[in-house]
Amino acid sequence: MPIPLINSIASWFLKKRMHQIELFVKYPNEVQQDVLLKLIESSKNTFIGQKFDFSSIKNYQDFSNKVPIFSYEQFADKIELARKGEDNIFWSSKIKWFAKSSGTTNAKSKFIPVSDESLEDCHYAAGKDLLCMYLNNNPDSQLFTGKSLRLGGSKSPYEKNGTFYGDLSAILIDNMPFWAEFSSTPSNSTSLMGDWNHKIDAIVKETLNENVTSLAGVPSWMLVLLNRILISGNKESISEIWPNIEVYFHGGVSFKPYLNQYKNIISKESMKYYEIYNASEGFFAIQYENKSSELLLMLDYGIFYEFISMKTYGTKNEKIIPLASVEKDINYAILITTNAGLWRYKIGDTVKFTSLSPYKIIVTGRTKHYINVFGEEVIVENTDNVINKLSSKYNLQIIDYTVAPIFMKKNKKGAHQWFIEFKMPPSKDLDISEIIDRELKLENSDYEAKRYNSFTLKKPEIIISKKGVFFKWLELNNKVGGQNKIPRLSNERKFIESLIKLNN
Repeated sequence: MPIPLINSIASWFLKKRMHQIELFVKYPNEVQQDVLLKLIESSKNTFIGQKFDFSSIKNYQDFSNKVPIFSYEQFADKIELARKGEDNIFWSSKIKWFAKSSGTTNAKSKFIPVSDESLEDCHYAAGKDLLCMYLNNNPDSQLFTGKSLRLGGSKSPYEKNGTFYGDLSAILIDNMPFWAEFSSTPSNSTSLMGDWNHKIDAIVKETLNENVTSLAGVPSWMLVLLNRILISGNKESISEIWPNIEVYFHGGVSFKPYLNQYKNIISKESMKYYEIYNASEGFFAIQYENKSSELLLMLDYGIFYEFISMKTYGTKNEKIIPLASVEKDINYAILITTNAGLWRYKIGDTVKFTSLSPYKIIVTGRTKHYINVFGEEVIVENTDNVINKLSSKYNLQIIDYTVAPIFMKKNKKGAHQWFIEFKMPPSKDLDISEIIDRELKLENSDYEAKRYNSFTLKKPEIIISKKGVFFKWLELNNKVGGQNKIPRLSNERKFIESLIKLNN
């Protein structure tokens, strides 16, 4: 079958889904209520279902009254039973797969259940919906005339007690239909290689001469690969190697700190960047339009959403609300109930709603990643925006960054300490501290108030990293590749001190 015809058929098939998307956009709360009741019905005979009397739950109010909220630590014992092969604990069908996730700073591994239902109705459905929305917004796309370069996890799944665990991307690759490999590069065997350096070399060798039309992966690790591609291909830009490249589908971390680097390295005006919001626990949201970073919250993937305002999160006044009660521009922590058996589960992410019709969000950070030592309430969204302005206004390429407080000592005032790695060192004439301070004041009024006349906070202290310090930390902590990421903000100094030590 000719490639243009394949492109047309695939586009037609995927666009059919838009009618269903329009349905949950029009009736979001009804769809969410239906999702919740189906999850309850499916699990009423499980251990969890019997313990919390799922059979008596008829609506959201019953659900919120009877079922407690869970963190991973509170749910870990049940997950361990399922990993040992026990069935019917928190989900009705057998859980064979567990996505291994170590988070950002915590070395302890988490094992997130992945059911057959969540694979098909959430993760794979979301992959198709991503393409559906992209094609709907770009009817002249030639996406399927070439291949998608995917960069996933660096570990193959491992078997234990008849169950399997590994990076989520490895689980998805291992379970995807055989025909999906034909439209992707590299091969499954290369994608699942364990050693990061050998894997990158193998990907370069396999993909250099392919007709790549799209990229998919975490921004930080994709940059490492693309730079290696340029060296091997002896070219100045990626568009010279893959002239038909048209879109990069990215997720895992905010893209703002990396945007300027990608524009420099791909150097194609028509290149599009599409953000997704997914995690080991599920696939949650997809960019809705070409030029907007707002993400459409996907409501029919077998995930029921609840939210807690960060103003009350973790306090005695904490209040949990369903989707129907959210407001715009409030920073919320997310709770999810899923078709993999997670119940009112804290995933640790925070979002803001930018629209309530349809429900669109931006990801603002993590519940544990913020700085509020001096009452400044700085979140990752603030610092990512500052880094984006710094890089775009002054044409700087920033590899990675992190921020921590400098605590008050006796008569010394506090401050923020920024540890930043640049691709090329900035000009000595550029006052990075002044720029960051000014931009953060514009982003965050609480920070601005604490900086007034340097009454509470001094100007930020900037440490410019030597080349490769962040990567070296990731290597030392066995976090190279996959969805591993650098923690942006911390209320304490443990992480930044380890970087400073490596930088000396």
